Amino acid sequence: MTTIGEAISRVRNALKAVKEDAFLTDRQIYFVLTKYAKTLIKREDNQFRLMKISSIFKVLPYVELIDVDKVEAGCVGVYSECYFKRSKEKLPSILDGMFGPIIRTVSSIDGGIEMFRTDPGTWVSITKSTTFKYNKRPYFWYLNGYLYAPNIDWDAIRVEAIFENNVATCDSDECEPIQNQQLNIPEYLFSEVEQFAMKELTMPAQIPVDTADDSQNILR
Repeated sequence: MTTIGEAISRVRNALKAVKEDAFLTDRQIYFVLTKYAKTLIKREDNQFRLMKISSIFKVLPYVELIDVDKVEAGCVGVYSECYFKRSKEKLPSILDGMFGPIIRTVSSIDGGIEMFRTDPGTWVSITKSTTFKYNKRPYFWYLNGYLYAPNIDWDAIRVEAIFENNVATCDSDECEPIQNQQLNIPEYLFSEVEQFAMKELTMPAQIPVDTADDSQNILR
């Protein structure tokens, strides 16, 4: 995949070819690229094209869990024997698709047991079914930045998702510079993202038109 530094350089070089006075920071270019990338990724999510592209997802290999009560988990009315886990910290902001946060998998930390996504209301309905006692599936839901999981005894889970910003999963002394990290945009979308970014970055400044009361024109 293209790195962040390569993507910025590509747009900067293209800008120099069409706009001699262009002076933009790397941060500005990166912001515009990611803005359009988010829009196009949401479109692709609506067409079910993202889940097979593993390179655009980031893995949090160890998300610690803590015990919480059913009220916090959003499951008021569930039977009393049920217990809940929650991610100890809020997850980094996850990019929203057409169907909510784009989460590819939540599983045991070794990846051997995959969890099933649901929501508090649906899960309460599942628990009230006559066959629930035979249901051994582990479930999770995402609520207010946290992941919740009922009836598991795990200390941690593994999460794979598309995050809003680049997420470091290494020690601070060993992380790659952000310029060398991958830009989480599918390769087949990059040229389209680049076109939108170039159009915005080369757009001339809007000059106020003359008004009936010319004294109000700030250019006069």
